[in-house]
Formats: sequence, structure tokens, C-alpha cells
Amino acid sequence: MSKPFPPIHSWINPYRDNVQGKANEPICVAGLLDRSKQILGSSYEGPAPDWTLEEIYNRLEENAPRIAIIGGSPDHPAHIMDFQTSSRAAIRIWQNGGVPFYFSTPVMCDGTAQSNQGMSYSLQSRNAVAQMVVNQIEAHSYHGAFVIQGCDKQPLGVVSALAHLDRIRRYRGEVPFFATFAPAHVLQGGTIPADLFSELERVAKKAEETGARDIADDLRDALAYILQCSSNTAFQGVLERAVDRGIISKTQHKEYEQRLAVATCDGKGGICAFNGTGNSSRHLVAGLGLVHPAVELLTAPPTQDQVNQAVDSLAAMINQPAFGTAHVMAANIRNAVRIHSSSGGSTNLMMHLVAAMLYGGYRFDLGELDRIHHEHPVPDLFDYSLTQGRDIFALAMQCCGGSSRGMETLFYELMQNGVPMDVDAPTVTGTSWRERLAGQARLSAAHVKENPIILSAPRRPFSGVDVLTGNFFESAVVKISGMTTSQLDEFDRKAAFVLYYENEEEANRSLLDSQLLEKVKRARNFTRESLVAVLRHNAPQHVEDWLTLSYELLFDRMVDHGVLKICVVISGQGPVAFGMPEMFTPMQHINANRNLKRLATLISDGRYSGVTYGAAIGHMTPEASEGGGILYLQTGDLLYLNLRERQIHFLEEEAFCGGRLDFSFGHIKAQRALVAEQRLSAIRTRQRQVAAANRMTGHTDAANGVVPLSIWEEAVLDYRAEVSFMQQAEERGSGL
Repeated sequence: MSKPFPPIHSWINPYRDNVQGKANEPICVAGLLDRSKQILGSSYEGPAPDWTLEEIYNRLEENAPRIAIIGGSPDHPAHIMDFQTSSRAAIRIWQNGGVPFYFSTPVMCDGTAQSNQGMSYSLQSRNAVAQMVVNQIEAHSYHGAFVIQGCDKQPLGVVSALAHLDRIRRYRGEVPFFATFAPAHVLQGGTIPADLFSELERVAKKAEETGARDIADDLRDALAYILQCSSNTAFQGVLERAVDRGIISKTQHKEYEQRLAVATCDGKGGICAFNGTGNSSRHLVAGLGLVHPAVELLTAPPTQDQVNQAVDSLAAMINQPAFGTAHVMAANIRNAVRIHSSSGGSTNLMMHLVAAMLYGGYRFDLGELDRIHHEHPVPDLFDYSLTQGRDIFALAMQCCGGSSRGMETLFYELMQNGVPMDVDAPTVTGTSWRERLAGQARLSAAHVKENPIILSAPRRPFSGVDVLTGNFFESAVVKISGMTTSQLDEFDRKAAFVLYYENEEEANRSLLDSQLLEKVKRARNFTRESLVAVLRHNAPQHVEDWLTLSYELLFDRMVDHGVLKICVVISGQGPVAFGMPEMFTPMQHINANRNLKRLATLISDGRYSGVTYGAAIGHMTPEASEGGGILYLQTGDLLYLNLRERQIHFLEEEAFCGGRLDFSFGHIKAQRALVAEQRLSAIRTRQRQVAAANRMTGHTDAANGVVPLSIWEEAVLDYRAEVSFMQQAEERGSGL
């Protein structure tokens, strides 16, 4: 049975007062509903069509809820099946007495854009999506939205837009803007064809026979992964090295790439099954209270019944201030941060969540996000793995099979582990989390008996993304959840040499060079005095035995034992310089090379893909093009990695060689002013490769969400006061 929507309680109704809209829009609504019925065919559920132009006119005149169904472009895998979901939503909105409309936004696929010029437009597309959504909804005066949530920048771009709309509507004295999000289903990862698996195993054996044990081991590591577009980059790096060493031909390499690529993605699309930005956004938007549990984690597009549950819940939200999008988001911000942290979410969201709050009109920055993250320990409750059958598709199967409730289960387990959660915050079910969790059926993670992903007992007492500070920069982030405890131990409190690159292209070429470490050694990029100082600090137990070795033997010994640490620094990648592209590819080249993986961390003013793991440090501010300290680093410099205390410092070389940790950097800028000016000139020249219309000038930095300055300037509200007011209203019985 449908759930009737109340009319909008507002004196404002452009369709009553402007006859042109009532002339133009009925044919759009009727066309959408006719097409929806045709698409659904025999699966159509409902009475005979009654969407006459006259009835549509009458609903517009009477201020029936005008609800925009927002989809994405079908050139992104997440949106291939939007036509089906939008059809189901349109039919249900009409049955409930609303007026459905449909529009879609471009959606950039970060996988497609990796390592090409498109990656310079990825972050900017989030703000572009927000602008387009605001434009369309304001121009056509919609009251609410049913959002088909996709991947990459689209989810938080739309959240930002709708929170912004809610804020501006309230400022104008209009009714609150309401919305519900229906994430695209999870795309099932591919399987490497058996014959190709055997061939690649033969390549590994050939590598062993020719003395290239590292390539053999790295190739077998890649073979262990559930096939994803991201894992194909790992294959690419290993196969490039195999070509370089004459183990396979370039023709063989390209043939293997083709066979891997066509076996990767399921034909019905969806959000890739790795826990990258797409699925991290799914978890986070659910944590913000904006996703109905009926459509949260699916293995196929939602059924009519599932769509109905999400659409029907709008009836309780319409006209209700507590359920305006900005209010729901602000009330759930702490829940979202904790869910994002405990599920090992993407570093990208450290900017996107800040941006959404700013678009909603709230004062918020990276420091506030970090404060929420650390005001109470958030344990690691997410045992996700692409090599052991625990990807997000497996989690979706558990939810669809009735053994897990997705983010409701994670919410519950966080509380069971003593993490304070805002249970009275409103959600798009039209109820609070407290009401949603009142039913205990399938709620505990213990209901999943085999291969659990959401856990009851933490893997370790900390998780998430940490904010770093240091003496040569203001802020940076590192995904602690993407580092194993042993890897964290491997880099924590260690001194590391800088290997500096002015851009990603230079870094990728170098990291794919199988002779990279040998070339660094031959060039003596690191002085012997500094090499010995690093040995004394990182592995004092070896000093007595290794001190008399020649430079070459000492270098090799430190590499072999993992004592030598290297910070691969990629500069000039920030929002202003180059659109802040992801550094997924160079980090994947490190992770796919077992020699480098033990030695190298990557530091950049660029971003990382949500699926990036390992010692990846990004979002460094100020960025190089704004005169940040990263601009002044050079190969051979020394950095001190103090990750558990969330710090990285530039080491004064002379003092360090003398056995002292001297964290001073101020003098470096003066000494290297000419070098910095040359680099800035190169950044400005390279910047012209990005279309001027899409450069991110006039924006805040990564610590402040990379939003237009006008958004940042108008974000003056204290979200804590507003949330407190809402909770008091709940206690008085006048809110939820």
C-alpha cells in the first residue's frame, strides 16, 4: 500500500503563480512515467496509468511534493542500471501523491581517469556536481530528492548540494529540503580465467629461473586478488618490470592486460567491490543517516519493494525541519566520522566530509574532524580483504542473505565496544537510530558465521585516517587503517631519505624502473655520513657489524634488512597546481614491488585513491604551488617519521649526523629560494595542461575541504549548538 505524501506547507509555489512551468513540466512528468512503465514492463506494480496532463497540472497547482530523482551518467559503471531504479522511484513517487522528475549529472570514473589528464578534473568534479545539482533544483523548484548514489566524487558532491539547498531554503524562510539516498549495488569482482592464471604462473616460474624472484613473488601476490580495476594496476607494474628484464615481451604484456581487463567487471555494473571511495562513501552517507537500510548494500539493482520502502519513508520527512538534509547531516556527523574510521574508509573523504559540512553552512575543518575521530578511541571493526574473499560484495551478500544489517550492525558494534554514538539523531527512515536499532534481529555481527567483515571484537584498538603535523607543513593525512601493525612498526620513529619528484609522471617512470635502487646507490644520492646516521637511528644493533663496510655494501645491507627508509615525495600535485589528482598509481607501483614496499612511504600534496593501502601520506598543506614546505625538499634530505604521534619532521642533517634530532626547517626556505622559484615556474607551466575553466583557483586548501571561498566564508553556524537544539526538541517530544 502506498504512503500518501502531504502537500508542501509553504505559501511559496512557483507553479501556482507562474503558468509557464505548468505548461512546460507536465509533458516531462508524463514522459518520465510513461517511459518508466515501459521499462518495467511486466514487473510494473500499480493500477492503470492515471498520470494525465490535467492531473499533473493539478498536483503542481496544489503544491504536491516535487521530487527530483537524481541519477548519474551511464559512462560510469555505477550508473549502468539507473534507468531501472529511476523508473521504480518515479512510479512510487507518483503513487504516493508526489510529482516525480528526473535529471542526471556527469560522474567521473576515477579508475578510468587514473594516470591521465582526467585525474586533474576529478576533485573539481565534486564541486561541479554540487553546482549543477543546485542549479537544476533551484531553477525547477523541487522540494526533495531521491538520489541514486554512485561512486567517486558524486556521492558527497550531491550531499553537499542538497545540504546547501536546505540551508538556503531555510534562509529564505521556505520549507526544509528533504532527500534520501539509494546507493548503486556492489559490482561483483572478476575472476582470472583459469588458462590465464596458468600462463601467469608460468611467467612467475620463468622469473624464478632467471633470478628475478622479486617479480615472481609480486606476480603471485597480484594473482591472489579478487580481480578489480585497481588490481590491474598491480599487474601492470609487475608486468612492466618483467618486460624490462626480458622475462616476457611487450606483446605478451599487452595481451595479458587485455585478458585481465575484459574479465574484471560484471555486465550489470555497480560500485567496484573494493573498499575505496565509492564504498567508503556508501558507508559514510549511511552513517550520516541519509540512506534507507532497504537499499544500502545490495548485489543487484533494488527491487520495487526496496525502492518503495525508501520512497515511502519520505512521507514522515516532508515539511519536518528535523529531517532537512543539512540538519540530518549535522546531527549525524559524529556517527559518520566513527563509522568511516572503524570501517577503514578512504582518505578522500577527509576532504569531502569537511566540504559537505561547509556547504551545509557549518564551521568545520580537518582539525574538527580529527578531534571527533580522537575524542574517543575508535577500534578497527572491519576485516576487509581483497585476497581472502572479504570484499564489499561479500558484505552485500551477507546483508541480502539476512545475516547482517550493514551499517546498522557496525553502529551497534561500535556502541558495544564503548564508542559513544548519537542514537537520537534523525535518519531518512523517518525515525532515529535508537528506533532503528530497537529490533535486535540480525543486528549483532555474530550472526555472520563464515568470513565476517564487520566484527564484534576489534582487530586492533585504533583505525581510520590520522591527521599529521610537522615542522615543514601544517597538515597531512595518513590512512592508518591501510597499514598493518607490522608495517606501522616498520616506519614509525624512523629516519628516512627523501627521493624527490616534481610531478607524478616523473615518479611513475622512476618507480617502474627495476634498477631504481641500484641507480640511487650509484649516484650516491644519499651521503655516507647520512647513511651511517640513519643506520645508527633505525637499527643500532647492526652498527658494530656494518660500520666498516664500503658505501655500496652498506647501502645493499640496509636495503636487504629493510633498514634504509625512503620518502618518495611527489610535489606540485595540489588543488591549485594540478587539480589534486590521486597518487594511486605510484603508490600501487610501490606496493607491487616487495623491495620498495618495505622501504618506501609516499608523501604528496596530491590525494590517494580510496583503495590505496600502505604508507601513503597525502593532502599536505600548504601545497607546493602555495609555497608550502614540500616545495623546498630535495633528494637526500632526511625526514623523521613519528606516525603514532602523528608527526613528520624535517631533520637538520648536520645535527642528525652528530647524533641529535634537531627539527629545524626555517633556514631551508632561504637557502633554496632559487630552487623553489624554478619549481614554481615549472608548476605554472604544467598547470596550463588543465583547462582554465576547471582549475581550482579561488578555493580553500585540503584542510578546509577544497571548496569555493564563498562557501567557506558563509559557513558560520556551530553544528554542535544546532544538534544540541534538535536533541532537546526530541526530549520535549516535538521533534522526531
